[in-house]
Order: sequence, then C-alpha cells, then structure tokens
Amino acid sequence: MNPEEPWTGTERPPGLLGSIRHFGATMVALIHTRVELLSTEIEEELQRGVNILLSMMLALLFGGLSVIMLAITLLVIFWDDHRVLVAVLITAVFVITTAVMCYLAYVRVKHKPRFMAASIEELKRDRTSLERKR
Repeated sequence: MNPEEPWTGTERPPGLLGSIRHFGATMVALIHTRVELLSTEIEEELQRGVNILLSMMLALLFGGLSVIMLAITLLVIFWDDHRVLVAVLITAVFVITTAVMCYLAYVRVKHKPRFMAASIEELKRDRTSLERKR
C-alpha cells in the first residue's frame, strides 16, 4: 500500500505503522504546500516593493524638476512687478503640497494589506480543520 493513498477498505487495514507513515506523508505534503505559498508571497512582496520604489523615485525626480522649472518660470514672468509675492506663494504651495503628500503616504502605510495574509489565513483554516477532526 502506498502511504500517499488513503485506505479504501478493500485490502487489509494499514496498521499502526502504515497509519503513522500516511499521517507523516500528509503532514509533509501540507508543510510543503504552505512553504511554497509563503515563498511565493514573499517573492511577490519583494517585487511589488521594488516596483513601487522605482516608480516613486522616477516620479520624485521628474516631479521635482517640473516644479522647480515652474517656480523659476513664474519668478521670471513676475520679476518686475510682484517677485516677493510670487516667491511667497510658490513657497506656500510647496509646503502645502508636502503636507498633503506626507498625509497620503501615512494613510497608505496605515491601510496596506497585512504581510503574508494569504499564508496566515491558510494556516488558520488548516488549524480549524485539524481541530474539528479530533
């Protein structure tokens, strides 16, 4: 009798040693599946993190260059009439934008999905299933 196959009742009962082997094989298969799921989730999180980091770096680079060029352009346009007012307004816009972006980043970090949530949920289901079989 193969330890991976359940006892069908048509042949001789497996006995204590056969039952232990079958239980061990089942546990190894269960652990193997969970470790694969865990490694897949870690890999996905790493890839997601790298993609987010690269996107953020490029957005910051080009956004910063755009904002600097816009500020310089506005100062050049209003240099003769209202240069101090325009400089103060540009600074105020920068400060307000910084505050809003910091708040949005805080909200995103606060509401991100739990790390390895699928693995934890699977382990909870396994535990519940095993507890019911007792």
